[in-house]
Amino acid sequence: MPLVQTPETTHRIHFQDCDMLGHLNNARYLDYFLNAREEHTIQHYALNLGELSREQNAAWVITKHHLSYLRPANHGEVVRIRTQLIHFDNSNLVVEMQMLSEDGQRLKALLWSEMAFVSARAGTRSEHSAALMDMLSELDVEHVDYDPDGFDERVKAVRKQFKQLRREE
Repeated sequence: MPLVQTPETTHRIHFQDCDMLGHLNNARYLDYFLNAREEHTIQHYALNLGELSREQNAAWVITKHHLSYLRPANHGEVVRIRTQLIHFDNSNLVVEMQMLSEDGQRLKALLWSEMAFVSARAGTRSEHSAALMDMLSELDVEHVDYDPDGFDERVKAVRKQFKQLRREE
């Protein structure tokens, strides 16, 4: 059975994560996104990142985030978070994460997390194993053309897709 390339889960916005206006605090978006991705890797790929780190003595470390805040996520609101691998090579990967309204109709935020696979002993980049490369190849979402300098264009394109979907309904 093929792996799910774009898993999604729902999450409720908690009071302690909000600012005085009742909006999800900007810094907390990263927690919601990264926690969702961790859930997705465990549920859909049987990939426990802690175990992987111990077994291969290496782990993915975040080297850069690109994050666009488009609509507020409000206290008590349920949001839908989608994650997908949009680029990888022998020692790097880029995961795109989208926060949507509960009905999946409106984009609230979009994140690109760039990661490097790093050896725990040496603290330097390490190459993905053949098994990891096979899995990443299966997970890579090919319809997203990744350009390291194209984040803003990607945000515009995704917003346009959602607008078109709403018009069609």
